[in-house]
Amino acid sequence: MFPTSDRATYIYKENMNSAERLKVVKKHVIGGAHEPHIHNRAIKGVSQQEERKYKYIHVRTVGKGSNVGYIELDRPSALNALCDPLMLEVSNALDDFESDDSIGCVILTGSNKAFSAGADIKQMAPVAKYADIYKAKFLSQWDKIASFRKPLIAAVNGYANVMAGGCEIAMMCDIIYAGDTAKFGQPEIKIGIIPGAGGTQRLPRAVGKSKAMEMVLTGDPITADEAKQYGLVADVFSAKDLLPKVIEKAEKIAANSHLVTSMCKEATNKAFEMTLAEGLHFEKRMFHSTFATDDRLEGMMAFIEKRKPNYSNE
Repeated sequence: MFPTSDRATYIYKENMNSAERLKVVKKHVIGGAHEPHIHNRAIKGVSQQEERKYKYIHVRTVGKGSNVGYIELDRPSALNALCDPLMLEVSNALDDFESDDSIGCVILTGSNKAFSAGADIKQMAPVAKYADIYKAKFLSQWDKIASFRKPLIAAVNGYANVMAGGCEIAMMCDIIYAGDTAKFGQPEIKIGIIPGAGGTQRLPRAVGKSKAMEMVLTGDPITADEAKQYGLVADVFSAKDLLPKVIEKAEKIAANSHLVTSMCKEATNKAFEMTLAEGLHFEKRMFHSTFATDDRLEGMMAFIEKRKPNYSNE
């Protein structure tokens, strides 16, 4: 369920001062484990000089029009455990896709074996003091997923489950599609911690208080079908059909005005932050603002003229 840790590797010396402890935290929490493969993936719109080199993820564009970004977690030796270097790479890739005007939607996925087994326990084990992990800003690299402005889809698969931090980053995405073998859980309670990236906040909003409490207090997972029943995932597909189906959904989203889809996403997310009256007021103002865009006029004229719209994203 979680990557195991050799505790003997991470024993603090009693006489370590705070500066020495922080060095250990930076080495293991910020530096992370290193693995041998390096994946070079060019992102559309990024020059050769700016092309990033990735060690823990694959990045490319997919779809008939190459207008869908694709990020695949690739740390198989640890079931895609979310070490800080991996999450920094995800954040960098999202930054690049956000600045690429040709990209209208992004897919975040893992392997057929696992989406992600959660945060890397080998990184968390050496932390001895609250001040150390606070100063290291642990989990801060994860924030980009939730703040990404374009539509972001989590495609989760694998019998090794979507656990702990893996479940939390999936919930940061706008839509979750699951393979029929996937399981979702927040088992942090079993190792003496609580969820730290949204498990106690986003999960109740998705599945309701009672089910969320059961999941975070027992650590027991739910199946993909149960996740769909409770509203955590939008749909469930067979493992082999998951990615083709998700790419198809992403292409449909990317075919719309990229500007307006971002506005629609922002308005929908406000439903979780505002009262109903405040949310309705915000929605109305966002609706009014679409009339200032070229794409609103193009979309309406295409409908009247019975043709396909040609959006400029302006």
